[in-house]
Amino acid sequence: MQTLADPIPLAEIRAARERIAGTVLHSPLIRLNVDNAPAEIYLKLENLQPIGSFKLRGAGNAILLAPPEQLKAGVYTASAGNMAQGVAWHARRLGIPCTVIVPDDAPQTKLDAITRLGGQIIKISHDDWWQIIVTHHFEGVPGLFVHPVSDLAVIAGNGTIGLEILEDLPDVEAVVIPYGGGGLSTGIASAIRALKPDTRLYAAEVETSAALSVALAAGEIRPFNYQSSFVDGIGSSSVLADMWPRVQALLDGSLVSSLHEVAAAIRLIAERNRVIAEGAGAASVAAALAGKAGHGKVVCVVSGGNIDAAKLTKIFRGEME
Repeated sequence: MQTLADPIPLAEIRAARERIAGTVLHSPLIRLNVDNAPAEIYLKLENLQPIGSFKLRGAGNAILLAPPEQLKAGVYTASAGNMAQGVAWHARRLGIPCTVIVPDDAPQTKLDAITRLGGQIIKISHDDWWQIIVTHHFEGVPGLFVHPVSDLAVIAGNGTIGLEILEDLPDVEAVVIPYGGGGLSTGIASAIRALKPDTRLYAAEVETSAALSVALAAGEIRPFNYQSSFVDGIGSSSVLADMWPRVQALLDGSLVSSLHEVAAAIRLIAERNRVIAEGAGAASVAAALAGKAGHGKVVCVVSGGNIDAAKLTKIFRGEME
């Protein structure tokens, strides 16, 4: 019987890959064009998925695994934006209703994308929204609930990224993964631990939302004073209890960057590789550029590129929010 500390079985990740084939891009893995970096840094460009984020993988696997009768009333999720787009994209493709519960600080770019994909938006306070993440439930909305983080089918879908990394760079030495709730990092780590267990696997956080770093240092979940910033795709005030055992078992640590370092990484990626990353997506690159992931071949997962144009302009100008 699988426990909360066990990795997702490799067979389930491989099955997820077959299931979502044709709807998800095998995203490019390219070298970061920078001199004098502390490591040989590669970018896993999940920002190039049809919705601009890796979330298409997990959302697709969860929805395609559900029995048809469960989907008759539609699907819903709780998301600040990227998972919402993943669920809405698949719902539109299947012709079923989609509802998204978002926090009141969700960025407008992501809200516009949800609407464009046909999703119905319910906006609530950030604290109330977080309770849906904790309880896996929201009263009054019919349909299948797709949890953005701890749904095992979602994690297995995310794990397909790990398969692609090892195929494209078999001698990878470290992988740095943006950490929101742990669904992305534990999915990728499950695949890589099964196939290349000596790989160093790190979460990437930012100083304003480093709940995992605090928990790992304490050896237990601790509250964190989460602060909203332009890095809106990752972080929370606490590590999810149902993710904590698996995170502890699979990851080698959390690498925390400053907002300044993340903004600098966004500019560098755009200038050197002509790639647009949102704050969460650039957090992994910021950590690697600072040498926190060590030397050798380091893959940074650029988890998404959905950033407001106004925020991006300010970052390019060297302004901080």
